[in-house]
Amino acid sequence: MATVEMLMPKMGESIIEGTILTWLKKEGETIEQDESVLEVATDKVDTEVPATHGGVLKKILAKEGEVVAVGAPIAIIETEGEETVASTPSVSAPESAKEELIAASPAQTQTILASASAPSTDEVDDRFYSPLVLSIAKEENISKGELAKIPGTGKDGRVTKQDMLQYVKARVNAPAQVAETKVAGTSVAPAPAPRVEMSISAQDEIIEMDRMRKMISQRMVDSKRISPHVTSFVEADVTNIVLWRNKVKDNFKKKEGESLTFTPFFIQAVAKAIKDFPMINISVDGDKIIKRKDINVGVAVALPSGNLIVPVIKNADQYNLTGLSKKINDLANRARNNKLSPDELGGGTYTVSNVGSFGNVMGTPIIMQPQVAILAVGAIQKKPAVIETPTGDVIAIRHKMFLSHSYDHRVVDGSLGGMFVRRVADYLEAFDLNSDI
Repeated sequence: MATVEMLMPKMGESIIEGTILTWLKKEGETIEQDESVLEVATDKVDTEVPATHGGVLKKILAKEGEVVAVGAPIAIIETEGEETVASTPSVSAPESAKEELIAASPAQTQTILASASAPSTDEVDDRFYSPLVLSIAKEENISKGELAKIPGTGKDGRVTKQDMLQYVKARVNAPAQVAETKVAGTSVAPAPAPRVEMSISAQDEIIEMDRMRKMISQRMVDSKRISPHVTSFVEADVTNIVLWRNKVKDNFKKKEGESLTFTPFFIQAVAKAIKDFPMINISVDGDKIIKRKDINVGVAVALPSGNLIVPVIKNADQYNLTGLSKKINDLANRARNNKLSPDELGGGTYTVSNVGSFGNVMGTPIIMQPQVAILAVGAIQKKPAVIETPTGDVIAIRHKMFLSHSYDHRVVDGSLGGMFVRRVADYLEAFDLNSDI
């Protein structure tokens, strides 16, 4: 008999780890190749993982609830064959690390700061660091010496992602605490980290955040920390779009079997504007700018749970209105039924959020990292407006909406951010009433 290691698979672009939710098979059970053996949750989607080989599930290496890096072994499968150990593509030590994300308390924050402030020693740091931890250290300009002093809460004292985020947060909130204060030749202990005191009455209800809400919470905080947000607003006259849609929506429903919403019009205008202003379609990597070739537009979708998920329309500029409508409806329906694949949630280069669907007229959306901009489209409302005609100005009832464009001021200046959203409005306003569906 031979044994092979089953590795944590790569489940989409930019996904470097996953959480073991449930093992569908137990040790000792027979499994078929491509049969689902466990459920894994990533920061984008939950999915079932099939067996890489058929045989007997000899040993489970990653327990439920563990966070496992892509490429790390999660199980051993015993297969029929010669008495040799079947080899699978090995991964480097950093990729095979398992991180336990344990939230640090305020007291632990003080320990982290105090430890990082300790004088350096000549000891060699032989502690293992995962690729994710090293990536955060690089992004936050944390030196090797400083990294070596951060207490780890993971297995064998390893530094976890949560340890790093807690340390970075403590360093940002209380930079003076990182360095020791010297007074009359003696060390003064750092002041306690600020915390919010909260009182709870007997009538209050305590609700535990679900896994997705925790991830959304962390990502929103991270985005505001990483990107200095600026928002520009433009009001667009979309009367032509409203009139045309009202004229064709019934025939579209009969012909295509689904509804024609306003979202395809917004995505089409955004894709055209990105072609005009390609420096909106970028990402930031340290002091480098990555200019994206593909125009992949994410569309925020509200789930029945109240959470939001952002499926991505790859190469959105290559679809016509009908194609965009079908693609958006399909992604939205499968998102609400948890049927999306990880690849459909990754690779976005720009995002659109329709806050108008909730009756809001405008908003200040938060950027989806590592993108640098996001557009919120507000509710369409009838308003009196001044219309210029060859015989003079007149007041007429028009359909108008606000576009709210948030962008990363590190790399997108007000001129580019403002011109881009103005160009989106121009494309919406110039929609041809004689267009074919």
